[in-house]
Amino acid sequence: MATTVEERIDAEADERRHEFAVGGPPLLKRLVFWFAVAFALFHIWANTLGTMPELNFAALHFAGFGLLCALTMPAFKGAPFWLDVAVGLAAVACGIYVIFAFDWIYARRGVGFIWSDWLFSILAILVIFELARRVAGLFIPLMTAVFLSYMTWLGPLVPGVFKFPGLTWETALFRSYIEVAGMFGPIAYISATFVFMFIIFGAFLLRSGAGDFVIDLARAMAGRMVGGPGIVAVLGSALTGTVSGSAVANTVSTGTITIPLMKKAGFPAKFAAGVEASASTGGQLMPPIMGAGAFVMATYTQISYLTIVAVSVLPAILFFFSVAVWVRIEAKKQRIGGADDDAPTVKETLAKGGISFLLPIGVLIGMLMTGYTPTYAAAFSILAVVAASWLTPNRMGPRAICEALALGTRNMISTAILLISVGIVVMTVGTTGIGNTLSLMLADIAGGNLFIALVLVALVSLVLGMGLPVTAAYIVLATLSAPAIKDMILVDFVVDEIAGGTLSEQAKAIFMLADPNAVTKLAAPMSHADALALYALVPPDFSSMLFEQALNPATITTALLSAHMIIFWLSQDSNVTPPVCLTAFAAAAIAKTSPMATGLTAWRISKGLYIVPILFAYTPILAGDWLVALRISCFAALGIYAIAAGFEGHAERPIPFWLRPIVFGLGLALVWPTGPWWNSVCTLALIATFFVMNRMPAPQARPDTG
Repeated sequence: MATTVEERIDAEADERRHEFAVGGPPLLKRLVFWFAVAFALFHIWANTLGTMPELNFAALHFAGFGLLCALTMPAFKGAPFWLDVAVGLAAVACGIYVIFAFDWIYARRGVGFIWSDWLFSILAILVIFELARRVAGLFIPLMTAVFLSYMTWLGPLVPGVFKFPGLTWETALFRSYIEVAGMFGPIAYISATFVFMFIIFGAFLLRSGAGDFVIDLARAMAGRMVGGPGIVAVLGSALTGTVSGSAVANTVSTGTITIPLMKKAGFPAKFAAGVEASASTGGQLMPPIMGAGAFVMATYTQISYLTIVAVSVLPAILFFFSVAVWVRIEAKKQRIGGADDDAPTVKETLAKGGISFLLPIGVLIGMLMTGYTPTYAAAFSILAVVAASWLTPNRMGPRAICEALALGTRNMISTAILLISVGIVVMTVGTTGIGNTLSLMLADIAGGNLFIALVLVALVSLVLGMGLPVTAAYIVLATLSAPAIKDMILVDFVVDEIAGGTLSEQAKAIFMLADPNAVTKLAAPMSHADALALYALVPPDFSSMLFEQALNPATITTALLSAHMIIFWLSQDSNVTPPVCLTAFAAAAIAKTSPMATGLTAWRISKGLYIVPILFAYTPILAGDWLVALRISCFAALGIYAIAAGFEGHAERPIPFWLRPIVFGLGLALVWPTGPWWNSVCTLALIATFFVMNRMPAPQARPDTG
C-alpha cells in the first residue's frame, strides 16, 4: 500500500471534518462539529445512565438531527444560508414544543387544539417533509402526504374495501405529532436508541483502523485464490458488514481498494463494480450489525435482537457464498488467475495488532448473550474499541474519539430523518386498518399460495425500492404484508398436521364449528389436497385460534420471524436493481463504468436475495436448530453453485449447451424444499453430471461480449 495506515486514517479524518462544512462564518462550522460530538455523547448517556420519557427522547432526537440535516444538506443549489438556518431552528422548536404540548393538551381537559398546537403540528409535518426531501427526494414526502390524506379527506372518497370514514385534521395532527405513535413513536425511539448506538460503534471501529484491518485480512485470506481480488471484495465486504450497517458506506470504503484490484486482475469494469455492489449489499445482512431494519424487526416481532442475529449467520454466509460463486465462474470463463501478489500474509496482518479489533466484537456478542440490552452492549463495545486501539499503532486519544463521535452523528443524519418520517406512515396504517385490508387482499390475490405471495411481495418491494431506502421500504412492506405471509406459513404447518392425522383435540373442536363431521374426517391421515380443502372450511375469524391450538408457540414465533426476514431480504434488492440502485451507482463511480450496466450486473450476481427467502418460507432454517440449518445451507450452497453454472454455461470448465438445463434444474431441486432424502439424490446426480462432463472433450468457451 502506498501510504501507511496512520497516514490514511489521518487523511480520512480530515475529510470527515470537512463533511460538516456548512455555509456561514467559520465559527459556525466548528460549532456544528462540536454539536455533533455533544449530541452523540447525549445519546450515549441517555441510553445507559440517564432516564427520559420515550416521547421526550425521540423529540430531542428529531430536534438535533433536524438542525444538522438543515445545515449540512442545503435546500437547493445556491440556496441562501438563512433558509437552511430557518428550517433547522423550526425543527428544534417543533421538537421542544411537543415535550410540553402533550401535558398541556391533557391539562386543558378536552378543550382541544389552541393556535400554538395548530401552528407547531403543521410546522412539524412541513419540516419533516422538507428534510425527507433533502435526504431521499420527493418519494417519501409524497407517500406520507397520500397516507395523511387517506386518513382525513381521501378515505371517505375511496370506494370498496379501502373506504375509511376519515378523521378530523385535529385528530390526525395530534396522532402524527403529539401522541406517542407518529413522528415520535416506536420507530423514532428505535432510531434514537438501538440504531444510533450501533452507528456510533461502527464509526469508532472505522476510526480506530478496523476498516484497514478488515481489507488486509481479506487480502491475506483470499488474495492468492483463483479470481482472488473478487473473492477479496466478497470477504472484505462481509467482514466490513459486521461493523457497518450501511451498504453504500461499505461499497465506498472497500470498493476503493477491491475494484481497482479486480480490474487490474482482468475482470471487466462493470463486473468488478457489480461484485462490490452485491457484496456490500450483503453487508446489511451480516450479523452482528445488520442495519436499522434488524432493530425494527426486533421491536415489531418482540423477538430478541440476539435471536435474530444468531439465526441470520448461516443465511448471510450463504449469500456471500453465492456472490463468490459468480466471481469464481467469471474468473474461470475469462481465464483469470487474479492472484494478488502484494497481498499480505495472515501472520503479517495479525502481527500489526489487528487481531485486537476482534475484542470489541467479542464484547458486543458476549454482552448480548449474557442478557444485556443492545444499547448497553453497544456502549461498552465503544469503550472496548478505544481500549483495543491502544494495542495497535493507531491509539485513540481525545481527538480521535471526538472525530469518531462526529462521524457517527454525520452517518446517522439521513437514517434518523427517514425513520422519523416513516413513523407517520406506520401510524396511519395502524389507525386506518389499511394494513389488515392489504394483507387480506394479498392472500386473496395469491389464492393462499405462499410462493405467489412471495413473488408479489418481491415486485412491490422493487417498486418501493425505487423511491425508498432499504430500511424505509422494509418498514412499510412489513407493516402491510408481514401478517399475511406469516399466516400463509402457518397454514402450511396446520395443513401438514391435518394430512398427517396429528392435529390436537383442541384444534379439532374448531373444525366442528364449520363441519360437524370434521372429527371423523380428521381421525385418519389424508391427502394434502383434502387437508387443504378441509382447512378452507374454517372461518377466517377463527384462524388465529386454530393456529394457537394446533401449533406450539415456537412454530408460531418462527413463522413470524420468517415473514419479516423474507421482507427484510427482499427489501435489499433496491440496492442493486435499476433504475435506483445506490450501491451500484457508488461502485460504478469508482470503476468508471455505466451505472445502469453495473446495476444489471449486480442484480444478476445478487440472486441469493431471492433464493434464500424461499428457504425462510419453506424450511426450518430459522427455527434455531443449528444442525438442521447447516444441512439446509449445505444443500442450498450446492444448488446455488449449480444454478449459477447452468445460467452462465460454465463451472470449472465450459458446460455443453444441452447439459446446461440439467445442471440448472438440479440446482433448483437442491434449493427447493424437497427434504433431505431427495436433496441427497439430487446431490449425487449433480456430482455424476459433473463427473461425466469432465470426461467429455471440453467445448470451446464462447467469448464474453459484455
